[in-house]
Amino acid sequence: MKNEFLTPQEVAARIEAGAVMSIAGAPELLSTLPKGNWIGGSTVYFMTEAGGKVDRDHLFCTTFPEGSRATARHLATADLPTLAQGYQPGGVTLVIIPAFSEAHARFAEDGAGYGDVFDQPLLGWVSGVHLEEIGKVAPSVFDGAQGAKHEDGAVLLHVALPDGMQPSLDIVNIFKQGDDAGLVFSFPEAGFSARKAYVNGAEVDFSQYVTDKGIDTKLPLVANYAGALINVSFQSVDPEASSVAFYAPVFPGVEYRLAAPQEDYAKTFAAQVGSAGEGSYSCNCILNYVYGDMEGKLTAGFTGPVTFGEIAYVLLNQTLVKLDLAA
Repeated sequence: MKNEFLTPQEVAARIEAGAVMSIAGAPELLSTLPKGNWIGGSTVYFMTEAGGKVDRDHLFCTTFPEGSRATARHLATADLPTLAQGYQPGGVTLVIIPAFSEAHARFAEDGAGYGDVFDQPLLGWVSGVHLEEIGKVAPSVFDGAQGAKHEDGAVLLHVALPDGMQPSLDIVNIFKQGDDAGLVFSFPEAGFSARKAYVNGAEVDFSQYVTDKGIDTKLPLVANYAGALINVSFQSVDPEASSVAFYAPVFPGVEYRLAAPQEDYAKTFAAQVGSAGEGSYSCNCILNYVYGDMEGKLTAGFTGPVTFGEIAYVLLNQTLVKLDLAA
């Protein structure tokens, strides 16, 4: 795969030449692109070869190898459970969903139960906006086949890879479960927010608990799913409304622990991602970008959009998702 930070004119030429592409950038730029074999999502944050940056003038493009074939489509929120019906034999599927949309909530809470969803690599990201525009501008996604912009539902790129090419999907999560006094958190209801929680089985007003204990909300809650560590990141804490908001849903029956602290967030992240990112399709969380102070910093060859959620079969937070292709 080829990763490039291009002008809209350069991207349009690639599309018109028949390239199969995933594209990220400001929505006003994505809206100018011709129809073709591509999907896109809104973001103005990127990891580039020159480091992390905010940019409204260029588009980040990942182009699949020559010989790849693809079907791009938009799927309404109600139809998300059928997303695997477009899977191509031996291929991969990319998905982009707008942040804070109904599709975001439905995929996050229900996606693991969709039929055949784990039958091939499914990866992608949640589109966003500049942090100062949250609540003012709606994140969006683009179906290149129709040249259409959407603020709900999901766009999918079902890719059939050239013969003999094998995909490999992986995640990079720098967090481990901490052992802070042995505290175990659980929640009575599923959702992107919580009023009540159980701490070692005792019910608490969660917002008040987080405030009173001075919990560092830069650290996510971490659940262990049969050895896979999955983060749920804090979005906001509002004691007056007795509410804590998350960037991914919590689920009843799941035990969470606060992540172990990081002495140097940026250094730990750089060490974890390694040095083999060139040629990978990747996306990295906006929280890693902000808390890791990544503006102007390199991430070992991993370039791509900075996102409001990452997808590797399910919704993830504070995680880097990467896809590699090998002959």
